[in-house]
Amino acid sequence: MTLADDPHFFALLTGSYRRLVGQPLLPDPGLGPDWLYASAPFAVLSHDRSADPLFVYANRAAQRAFGYAWDEIVGMPSRLSAEAPERAERQRLLDAVVRDGFVSGYAGIRVAKDGRRFPVTEGVVWQLIDEAGAVHGQAATFPLPD
Repeated sequence: MTLADDPHFFALLTGSYRRLVGQPLLPDPGLGPDWLYASAPFAVLSHDRSADPLFVYANRAAQRAFGYAWDEIVGMPSRLSAEAPERAERQRLLDAVVRDGFVSGYAGIRVAKDGRRFPVTEGVVWQLIDEAGAVHGQAATFPLPD
């Protein structure tokens, strides 16, 4: 089992989003981890708490946006999703998420595997906090560009 279909990780993603943002991540409560991973029309990514955070989850929409397969993006430092000039702004965003629990309406330029740059708009970044209050990392969601 990977985090793509892990019901505990799905509960962490969706539960922390609901608790912090105040609304559901999924449009229908009956949808599960398979739908979020394979069919969601929006990107969801997550990284861990390591000193140089590594991606631990990227649904297929995120994989398409960034041009990486699961085994390429999982384990990759999440800072590489932004070019060097954008990394300071990205770090300020992540620091605000630690301080405030989540940030909505974020926008920035991200870079795909092939070097293509694409805009992220209307993003939400939140802390992955379980019901006991333990922090597991951070996650982000954004609609795919047209």
